[in-house]
Amino acid sequence: MSRSIRRKAGVAITSIALLTMALAGCSGGTTPDASGGAGGGNAIDTSNASGEVSYWLWESNQQPAYQQCADAFHAANPDLSVKITQYSWDDYWTTLNTAFASATAPDVFTNHLAKYPEYITQGVVEPLDDTLSKDGVKVDIFQPGLADLWVGQDGKRYGLPKDFDTVAIFYNKTLIKEAGVAESDLGTLAWNPTDGGTYEKMIAHLTVDANGKRGDEAGFDKTKVKVYGLGLEGGSGGAYGQTQWSMYSGTTGWTATDKTPWGTHYNFDKPEIQSTIAWWRTLIEKGYMPSLESVTGQSAGDIFGAGKYAMLTNGSWSINQMFSYKGVEVGLAPTPTGPTGKRSSMYNGLADSIWTGSKNKPGAAKWVEFLASPACQDIVGKAGAVFPAIPSGTTLAEAAFQAKGVDVSAFTVHLKDNSTFLFPITDHASEITNIITPAMDAILTGKATADSLTAANTQVNALFEG
Repeated sequence: MSRSIRRKAGVAITSIALLTMALAGCSGGTTPDASGGAGGGNAIDTSNASGEVSYWLWESNQQPAYQQCADAFHAANPDLSVKITQYSWDDYWTTLNTAFASATAPDVFTNHLAKYPEYITQGVVEPLDDTLSKDGVKVDIFQPGLADLWVGQDGKRYGLPKDFDTVAIFYNKTLIKEAGVAESDLGTLAWNPTDGGTYEKMIAHLTVDANGKRGDEAGFDKTKVKVYGLGLEGGSGGAYGQTQWSMYSGTTGWTATDKTPWGTHYNFDKPEIQSTIAWWRTLIEKGYMPSLESVTGQSAGDIFGAGKYAMLTNGSWSINQMFSYKGVEVGLAPTPTGPTGKRSSMYNGLADSIWTGSKNKPGAAKWVEFLASPACQDIVGKAGAVFPAIPSGTTLAEAAFQAKGVDVSAFTVHLKDNSTFLFPITDHASEITNIITPAMDAILTGKATADSLTAANTQVNALFEG
């Protein structure tokens, strides 16, 4: 999902500690009521819904499409209107958490898989099952697996899918041509954690120092790099590494947890992930990828747009941004195959959820149902911003991107080849992030080795032993 866990899915998670304390002294958003509050789930009567519904999202490039959905919704339901508010990724979660604590949250909000387990625990997200059943809303119309992600451990549904994303390689066509590389070669790269395979060889060749020497040439000066063969997107990736390293670890057979969703044991002590991260760190040591310190606080997309990265792994939500830079001709290639012989991509999906403290639950429920319908998702698909969760919307999005001259098959190949793995959903997400992110940062900055993940993993698993 900017969504930049999404969208940047090193998912940067805001600490929930202060929110939890505030909620303990403020019952406004968590008291169960007859319309299905926290822990409830009774059907919301949408038959006479009216009034204004407040809706928050964080994607600026998607807001126009969702405004079209809101207009279509109002046309079909004259007594209902939707007010959309958009925040940046970081501001979104901080503002939302504060709004939960002060009982001023929106009726409906865009939800993330890294967030909603804690929101269930805190009682701020509404169960939807009885309402959907009463209104005859089907949950089997989405891309395979997406709907299942939004069912809590209690068996209740807390969101309806709105879109999905996968990861691919964006590349600068001019830099590829100057390197004497055929674009087709980027689609056949293979990776391994021992020597990096043909993938690392390509990264090295695309890296250029200030004197014009390439990373695979004698005399290359790694202290004066002009163009990095591979960019660093969004930091170390923390516990998820969606756009940073998960496309590599996923090809080793490694899984983050013992089961998905709702695992209770993490596997950062396994050799597959540790060898992956150790190899990834060597790209910095060799000068093929920038250091974490040098890019902190900067947009990886903007650095790419400035011609300083030949390649950058990023998510499908960033397509329009990556193709918007003036003077840069961009191409897309699939992520490399790995030891399993297959490619791999994290399969993430957002959903829309209802706040339990909403003063207009009938309108909120009707809006959420519309957001998850072909009527809205086809509008979003035609806009060519993201891949909607409903297949018809996905097809329309592919056509919309193609009309812009963008072949998105590097992203959709993961669905066709069944080479996706699900975003790890567990309890204790904030605490896990607070443990694993510093550990990953330490490895990437050379302050620790990859085997230090074993100790961090022990701390994480202790969270589930209470």
